[in-house]
Amino acid sequence: QVQLVESGGGFVQPGGSLRLSCSVSGDAVNSLIMRWYRQPPGKRREFVAAMFDGGRANYAEAVKARFTVSEDATNNTMFLQMNDLKPEDTAVYYCNTGRGGDQSWGQGTQVTVSS
Repeated sequence: QVQLVESGGGFVQPGGSLRLSCSVSGDAVNSLIMRWYRQPPGKRREFVAAMFDGGRANYAEAVKARFTVSEDATNNTMFLQMNDLKPEDTAVYYCNTGRGGDQSWGQGTQVTVSS
């Protein structure tokens, strides 16, 4: 069973940046399809970004050109670099891997964007 632990959330003003980390154990991060999701207050969890084999990534429209997903195979960690943050980016951010009934989720990390 893959285990995921997120970190790096916090409070930031609009226009600021944060980098989230997702530490992976139980498998190699670069052998997995890894995803970021977020759940804004009072809303459903939504897709943010995914990284596939070979470094290919895709993003939700709301975060394209502002967020970048990457991996560090040496430290078995996935990152989400978030730039030009907006209040609507406020959410609990989760990393995820797997499919269907065989998925792993981290505990989440809170990101709050406010002036």
